[in-house]
Amino acid sequence: MGDIMAKKVIRFEDLEVWKEGMRLARDIYKQLKPSKDFGLKGQMQRASVSIPSNIAEGFERKTNNEFIHFLFVAKGSCAELRTQLYLAKEIQEIDNRVADDLLARAVVVSKMLYRLIETRREKFS
Repeated sequence: MGDIMAKKVIRFEDLEVWKEGMRLARDIYKQLKPSKDFGLKGQMQRASVSIPSNIAEGFERKTNNEFIHFLFVAKGSCAELRTQLYLAKEIQEIDNRVADDLLARAVVVSKMLYRLIETRREKFS
């Protein structure tokens, strides 16, 4: 992961947290492809897609405060996804090992978002 601001960020696609969020969303989609629980499946897909989508939307906004706001929305979606993963694990919709891996990755994304929020507050406000 390293320092999230070490490289020059010109586009949201340059952000490591956006890349991790995209990989997480992709893997949620892959894991849920066979699921017949359309309610939970849809909620998890929306929450996972919301993470990189809000990072991108915030990046494209005019002000630093708007960017920070959307980073918090992405962080909230990450927490929502974690909650849904706990449920999917408990009802055996997703294999325990897979769910644990996805949960750990969601925690990493949440921590990356927190660090980026703090960096934006300290260096860009």
